[in-house]
Amino acid sequence: MGRGPVIILDTCAIIWDALDRNKLSENAKAAIEKADEHNALIISDISIWEVSMLIKRSRIDVATTPANFINLFLESRNISVVNISPEIAELSTNFGPEINNDPADRIIAATSIIHNAQLITSDSNLRQSTLIDTIW
Repeated sequence: MGRGPVIILDTCAIIWDALDRNKLSENAKAAIEKADEHNALIISDISIWEVSMLIKRSRIDVATTPANFINLFLESRNISVVNISPEIAELSTNFGPEINNDPADRIIAATSIIHNAQLITSDSNLRQSTLIDTIW
């Protein structure tokens, strides 16, 4: 995938990177920029669904459709969308209580592990897990 560590963005990091970079920590911003330069930035496909749901439920206010918003974000960076593989699906169902019960969080965490990617997240539950290498 390129040089340097692979970085995966959780859904909040995607939204903040697109709409309000000041909500990202300095460490997160630096890691995103470096990964972007080295074509080592990924997101899980479940995040695309989550962003669409947040827009649909008016939790995020954007002046366009969910599909257009997501496509604009994907075009703005050197980013790859990672599909939920059988291995990611299996791992996401085998986590204990140390990972949130939210299915999207579990899939993103499993994607991070399977792809040996550092996870950019503000989620304290995920950051406290010893299973995932996180940046914040």
